[in-house]
Amino acid sequence: MGSFVRAKKPVLITPSQPTPSHILSLSSLDSQPFLRFTIEYLLVYRIPHGLDKDATVARVKSAVARALVPYYPLAGRVKARPDGSGLDVVCRAQGVGFIEAVSDCSPSEFERAPRFVTQWKKLLSSFELFKSVPPVVIQLTWLNDGYAALGVGFSHCVCDGIGSAQFLNLFAELATGRVKLSEFEPKPVWERHLLDSTSRAVPGAHPEFVRVPDISGFGSRFCQDQLSPTSVTFDRKQINELKKLASAGRPSEAQHTSFEVLSAHVWRSWARALNLPPKQVLKLLFSINVRNRVKPSLHAGYYGNAFVLGCAQTSTKELTEKGLGYSSGLIRRAKERVGDEYVREVVESVCGSRRASPDSVGVLIVSQWSRMGLDRVDFGMGRPVHVGPVCCDKYCLILPVHDRTDAAKVMVAVPGTGVDRYEYLIRSPYS
Repeated sequence: MGSFVRAKKPVLITPSQPTPSHILSLSSLDSQPFLRFTIEYLLVYRIPHGLDKDATVARVKSAVARALVPYYPLAGRVKARPDGSGLDVVCRAQGVGFIEAVSDCSPSEFERAPRFVTQWKKLLSSFELFKSVPPVVIQLTWLNDGYAALGVGFSHCVCDGIGSAQFLNLFAELATGRVKLSEFEPKPVWERHLLDSTSRAVPGAHPEFVRVPDISGFGSRFCQDQLSPTSVTFDRKQINELKKLASAGRPSEAQHTSFEVLSAHVWRSWARALNLPPKQVLKLLFSINVRNRVKPSLHAGYYGNAFVLGCAQTSTKELTEKGLGYSSGLIRRAKERVGDEYVREVVESVCGSRRASPDSVGVLIVSQWSRMGLDRVDFGMGRPVHVGPVCCDKYCLILPVHDRTDAAKVMVAVPGTGVDRYEYLIRSPYS
């Protein structure tokens, strides 16, 4: 990225009021090895004229401290249980990390894909800067030309995308005074035991956990071939065109959702661009929110990991030859399979000694950030003009577009040998 990012000394923000001191257990879903990484958001803002930067930093830190009162486990520290059965959060009001920084980065950089995967990495400092690693780190960076960036990292084992967005929106509303701490909804709840093993369900043979042969050198290709970030925006007209294309020859079927057709189109373009062997088994994995799919439903304030991975599976030959309707249908059916029993089977599969984890061979992972409310996070500078990841990686993200609720941006990094072909195909659905 630009020439530099100069950061001030990192500090810890602790809850503004006394909070419980105890140890909380994370759920079986939270404790999956697959989720032991950080969700990293990058939100870019246009600074209002006359904004007092020092007052803004003070207001942000105060709002975070107040938000940590109901969300006090986010100020704790994650610790593995001695018996290896899962993870706990030690709650002692240790605090979340905060860094203020300055950069010569230009806002025009965010109008296109980054030049390389880690171009924006310095806009969120490493969690390792802190002696004990906090579950949340926030970096506010003042950019060139009257812009600012908010980089936020969450330990994924503590909360999922929906839960992290709820915390960010509470902090933002407190920062602007739009809500009082006693008034906001939904109130956060822990209740992680609701997604723990009960031994009532039997682990299922879920395709996302089943290993498939690598007949294409898939693993080595993603390790050795430099990844090239891509970013493509689809407006309402283009999304509707994809829906028509997916429905062609299937007049009796219900119209596909925007997520189904966008994901299917990306999956097909990605597979064709990589020129994989016809018999290579391919999987599209995507998160499915289960808050209202389990029985009883989870509380609206549940901010732990409440998703399972939907899995659409087929061969390269079928995916690339059968058209958009076929792949969209695979995604729809994968969503329809997920109910309470399915979720309980996943919980049993990932807990204890079984520790099932998703396969990586032939896999494209898609995550939808466009419906989480990240585009509403306004802490005093208006809504963000850019929402995306800190690093554009091999995981495909469907992102919101500023002031265009009917549009979506797709970001994914593709092996360099296939990136030109991918960018042509993703823009040419009829090719």
